Amino acid sequence: MDAKTIMEIKPKLSRFLRQFDSCFGRSTTRQYLPVYIQGQLSALPRKSIEPMADAAGVPARNVQEFLSLFRWDEQRLRNQLQQHVARHHSHADSIGVIDETSFVKKGNQTACVQRQYCGAVGKKENCVVSVHLGYATADFFALIDGDLYLPKETWDANRDRCRKAGIPDEVIFRTKHQIALDQLERATANGLRFGWLTFDEFYGRSGPFMRALDQRGQNYVAEVPVDTMLWTKRPDILYKDHYRDNRPGRQKHYPRLKVKNNPTVEVRNILTFSPMLRKQAWKTYHIKDCSKGPMVWQAKRLMVWRADENGLPGQPYHLVIARNAVEPAVSKYFLSNAPETTPVEILLRVAFTRWTIERAFEDSKTELGMDHFEVRQYRSIQRHLTLTCLSHVFLSEFCLGHRGEKSRSNGLPDTDGSGETGAVVDYWPALFVQVCPKGQRLPRRHAAAKRKSSMLPSSQNDPKITCCRNLSQKYNSLLSVSLLAL
Repeated sequence: MDAKTIMEIKPKLSRFLRQFDSCFGRSTTRQYLPVYIQGQLSALPRKSIEPMADAAGVPARNVQEFLSLFRWDEQRLRNQLQQHVARHHSHADSIGVIDETSFVKKGNQTACVQRQYCGAVGKKENCVVSVHLGYATADFFALIDGDLYLPKETWDANRDRCRKAGIPDEVIFRTKHQIALDQLERATANGLRFGWLTFDEFYGRSGPFMRALDQRGQNYVAEVPVDTMLWTKRPDILYKDHYRDNRPGRQKHYPRLKVKNNPTVEVRNILTFSPMLRKQAWKTYHIKDCSKGPMVWQAKRLMVWRADENGLPGQPYHLVIARNAVEPAVSKYFLSNAPETTPVEILLRVAFTRWTIERAFEDSKTELGMDHFEVRQYRSIQRHLTLTCLSHVFLSEFCLGHRGEKSRSNGLPDTDGSGETGAVVDYWPALFVQVCPKGQRLPRRHAAAKRKSSMLPSSQNDPKITCCRNLSQKYNSLLSVSLLAL
């Protein structure tokens, strides 16, 4: 690798950050933006304030005050970041991904901390939770928004505690679903358009959340829990009383369901109780290829209805029942409001794009220090989340420029009309790699993964997968050297 390529990342980072100069009133404040971003992009094992300040040769107190006290507009920076993504990566078939992540914290002084379910450890723990929005196209994925979740009982109900943690009075309790809707509204106002949305069963459980998306005309594919109640046949509805109005007894409200109607069924039992589904044959779909081999799922589809806020059937939804082709016991259930003619492979591709945000969370925590913050005030944490999104967008663009492949025509899988997709390369490879000093071996887990991948039969038989793996290795090597140059 020549020196020109190695030092390429610094001028690119300078040009990227220059567009956010208007968010900072003073040059003395603006100078700490590249310090923070370069610290997150560096190979430091710990991306907290003190190590980043020491690496940049600036006082740690100044970097801390950059997050907590210095006057700069983090909301404007977030808006300009989303406008940047809209200008350079907008696509009609883009996919928005909604999810949340958590950060384990000790004590009770950190803003928004409480004992709650923590996805990082898989159980209830003392932690801080944030809701995020990701943006995916065929060759690009990045986190574009993040907001802290303010618990109602322990924080919103105690405004004195909120003021001590620096939480403004205008910041009040919002459900995670409302935070996600607000993030969508903000992204739309900044010029981003989502062809699709996808989210996990926590958001798929909420009927009001999905109806809010329906009212916006937003297509989505939602994973739903196994106990979701659905109609496999639209029930009959009574719109008026055909009897006398003066009869005794309690007045009934209309419209209402007929007494004799087909009952709702839990989604996990639909496959058993629906004759139409039992007659369908399982169709196999090749979703994409990943590091562990091809992702192949079998699926069935049925039009179903879900009760609205009045207990009446709303619009029809696609119900896609998917099972893993290798492990049939692993099943997932998805609901979508897409048009009836939408192919199943498109719905599956959108649904499994949700895992890109899980990878983004992992990479942001391990490589960008998303969970390394050692601040307690609300403003400092919120600014840290915004700056992490900024770093993630830049690194995604840097990787995109050195991948060696052109973007595809759209963000959805190509099909030949047969109901199965061909070998589709993984357009969301790992954005970050572990920097290994020259002359040292990679850890055992990396070596084991390499041996495991070499034994996959697909890499021997499919030239597309082999080509993708070679390009990924080339790009990862480049990124490792470039990060060391910082």
